[in-house]
Amino acid sequence: MPDKNLRIRRAGPAEPRRRPVMLAIAGDSAAGKTTLTRGLVEALGPERCVSLCTDDYHRYDRAERKELPFTALHPECNYLEIMEQHLQLLATGAPILKPVYDHATGELVRPELVEPAPVVIVEGLFPLHSKLARACFDVTVYLDPPEEIRREWKIARDTGKRGYSTEAVLAELERREEESALYVRPQRSHADLVVRFAPIESRDDPADTPLSATVMMRPTIDHPDLTGALRPGLTRAMHLKLERDPDGRPVESLHVHGYVPREESLAVEKEIWTSLGEPDGETPDCLGRIGEARSEPLAIAQLLLLYHLRDLGRGVAA
Repeated sequence: MPDKNLRIRRAGPAEPRRRPVMLAIAGDSAAGKTTLTRGLVEALGPERCVSLCTDDYHRYDRAERKELPFTALHPECNYLEIMEQHLQLLATGAPILKPVYDHATGELVRPELVEPAPVVIVEGLFPLHSKLARACFDVTVYLDPPEEIRREWKIARDTGKRGYSTEAVLAELERREEESALYVRPQRSHADLVVRFAPIESRDDPADTPLSATVMMRPTIDHPDLTGALRPGLTRAMHLKLERDPDGRPVESLHVHGYVPREESLAVEKEIWTSLGEPDGETPDCLGRIGEARSEPLAIAQLLLLYHLRDLGRGVAA
């Protein structure tokens, strides 16, 4: 008699499911994960890309968490084993019934069906927390803004969109600090790319100068050849350095400057867009968008991720 695993496989779909390309974007609260994800999803289109947030796997709603000795940043506050199961299903092309956490009300609401598209983007606090979760992804990103900038972003978001007072946000940041250091930030060392938006410390730019970006690229995956985008005449917009990460491992760091004139950044973007095999023309307007504003370093970081998604997609199809 065949064992249960064999019987399950025989009873499954006759045609093998197409495996999607899986991208993880991890980072602390208000690190910019949703902004980065939104541009990628819009650029790829709903027929080619679906996204989900691992914050939906909270075990408790906001009212229940007030009585707990830990915050949403603690693994015990989340159904991480269910998240891992769902990531495995998505990675094999199977649908999931995903829980939903409503950030506006702090309530757990009706779950939703997620059908995997050719590209699946998973963002949130814990997508790289465990070895099993990390194994589900083809490319992984950690967003690492300076803490003072992330705090400003969190205050602006939570007071403007979620109804908190500034004092309540600051108190929650203080309460979360230990768990952030223990459980969220260590994911940085597991990411293929670490993206950091920040001013350039050696420059005294005006206050309204867009943030620059540093994209640290570990040799854990193949990165694009940026020779064309780094040719003379464009190096003021961005340059590449060989450095070491905090663990002492050699990495390439791409520095994208926010202070340069927009036309120079657009030339770099067009060069990368062309390398994606796209026809000549402007890059999608959705890239680099932050509300009503636009960030060229963000657009370039998104273009690099699009390169990986397209390249990996070709490999999956083959």
